[in-house]
Amino acid sequence: MTAIVLHDLGSRRESRAWFATAARAAAESGDPQLHAWVLAREAMVPLNYGAPRAAASLAEQARRIAGTRPTAAATLAAAVAARAYALNHQSEQARQALADDLMERLPEGERSDTWLTYGEQKHHVHLSHAFTILGDTLRARESQQRALELSAPTSTMTRTLLNLDAAACSHHDGDTEQACRRAVDALTALPVDFRTGLVRRRALDLYEAIPAQHHHERAVQELRDALAA
Repeated sequence: MTAIVLHDLGSRRESRAWFATAARAAAESGDPQLHAWVLAREAMVPLNYGAPRAAASLAEQARRIAGTRPTAAATLAAAVAARAYALNHQSEQARQALADDLMERLPEGERSDTWLTYGEQKHHVHLSHAFTILGDTLRARESQQRALELSAPTSTMTRTLLNLDAAACSHHDGDTEQACRRAVDALTALPVDFRTGLVRRRALDLYEAIPAQHHHERAVQELRDALAA
């Protein structure tokens, strides 16, 4: 839990150190599903902070340890692997990871909303990002809508990330002005102290995806200013 919180805050080095301790303890426990879950969660550190190859390697390690049964750890690992492959421009591998359809076969007892289980809301958060990166904006928006429906109003970071995915979909579909305005709205709805870590990284990914010749446009400048605030 400490590693996950540090990840969300953007403290990557400290997060990886805590994950290393957790993975070692999980391996020594003899529980492969716990070990796979820790590795899949650890993969989200490089995934979200610019090292998709490292993320894919960790996610695949988690998939091997979890095995082929539909478990929470195996389903999480497949979703994280799909996002990592998508970010690494390996769309075929990303779609294959999504095609395993583990979520549909996941036992009811593994779908509850706890740390070590994997519910529908979590799955659609991952699908939103994966499909956004793949440019499949129709399926991305479907997952964004479903994830928002399942997310509590107090789930501030999750809802912000989903809105930033929606902004990226607008950019991919050719409406960069709308994309920037949606991203600015998502950022400015947060207190300044919350515009850090993963939230800032996701918004910055959108800004960096906008070609330089558009950086003089007002909406793009407003996004840049929001990121600098």
